[in-house]
Amino acid sequence: MASPATEPEVFDVVIFGASGFTGKYVIREALKFLPPNASPLRTLALAGRSRDRVAAALRWAAAPGPAPDVPILVADASDPASLAALASRARVLLSCAGPFRLYGHQVAAACAEAGADCLDISGEPEFMECVEADLHEVAARNGSLIVSACGFDSIPAELGFLFNSRQWDPPSAPVSIVAHVSLESDKKIVGNFGTFESAVLGVANASQLQVLRRSRPRPAKPRIPGPPPPTGPLIKHDKALGLWVMKLPSADTVVVKRTLSKVTEHPEGLPGVEETPDFAERRKEFWSSVKPAHFGVKIGTRSLLSVFPLICTGLFIGILGGFSFGRSLLLKFPELFSLGWFRKTGPTEAEVSSASFKMWFVGRGYGDSTRASGRGGKLDKEIVTRVSGPEIGYITTPIVLVQCALVLLSQRGNLPKGGVYTPGAVFGPTDLQKRLEENGLSFDVVSTRTLPSD
Repeated sequence: MASPATEPEVFDVVIFGASGFTGKYVIREALKFLPPNASPLRTLALAGRSRDRVAAALRWAAAPGPAPDVPILVADASDPASLAALASRARVLLSCAGPFRLYGHQVAAACAEAGADCLDISGEPEFMECVEADLHEVAARNGSLIVSACGFDSIPAELGFLFNSRQWDPPSAPVSIVAHVSLESDKKIVGNFGTFESAVLGVANASQLQVLRRSRPRPAKPRIPGPPPPTGPLIKHDKALGLWVMKLPSADTVVVKRTLSKVTEHPEGLPGVEETPDFAERRKEFWSSVKPAHFGVKIGTRSLLSVFPLICTGLFIGILGGFSFGRSLLLKFPELFSLGWFRKTGPTEAEVSSASFKMWFVGRGYGDSTRASGRGGKLDKEIVTRVSGPEIGYITTPIVLVQCALVLLSQRGNLPKGGVYTPGAVFGPTDLQKRLEENGLSFDVVSTRTLPSD
């Protein structure tokens, strides 16, 4: 008589794309929380196309110690059956294989069908909005929570915006909150090729994003006091921050706006599937203290000369990314067209360990929002807050992604049953900010002042 088939083990977390440049750093971060450490992460598996490459990434992540006995699963984004089998074995799947517009949708779809939660590190608006349009209903029905932008894009921006917004005690209210990002290092700052490729493909598919947005219902608009802030110059010197700042087309802006739209529809936030009374009260208090504001992102450098490579990179991508031959040139020679900012080999360990970021949130608004309509649009209050942390792509991103997974594992009942949402809408009322502060990031109030009247 044949013995009954054994059910495949379901893992707390499965890291897909584990052999990639970012994936191996995510492995290294996740290993910190396996037993005997006290954390909700009890079982971990790694997944990718090549068992050997994933095993090599595990050895790298565990060094200088021996590699732990972590199961390795084989799955390919081009093979739906392998993704379905993978998703069926994950409580939380961490999707690290980009560009996400090429590989991410299939992974999210498999999780939505299987009822597994899925977190990714995408910073690609077209991918995120397409996943929401295509998968929200099936994910909600099957109990799959799908959250994109769970890395440096866009958790620091989301939580940083919410942190600044909650400093405005009534009757004050912000009109605008602008994030100023400064990347710092005593060595050269180098980005990964995948980030560069995503930007190039984003330009190539910009028209598709506009078509998608026109095909969907208009998002709810939050009520913000006073007139919108003026556009302002492309580049300016911010004396208070000591930075030359330039406007940055950013996924952060899109994600924060989507969160504000969702909260406009649900002023008390998204109720959990089995949330505790204490958390329900906390959720309602949290969102009642959040004030909507116009949001934007600028990138800053200490010298005007350092702005030049940013402008050149943006121009090259904007011009050449619009046609096939130009894209092939960009993707073949990323270091040339980014003036050294991106290279196919990625940064060295020394470059990663020496880098850090600061993100200032400059909020401007009214000390008394009830008088906004009669003040001719003159803002009279400013609150500056700051989020800071280690290198953005390979240290901060894994920290953020793994902490989001730990929140899911430990607090799943307090979160929505399923659906496709932004990080802020899901994690805003949780203890994610506290967890990040315990793992290398900081959230600080820098200053509060009355703006001059002239």
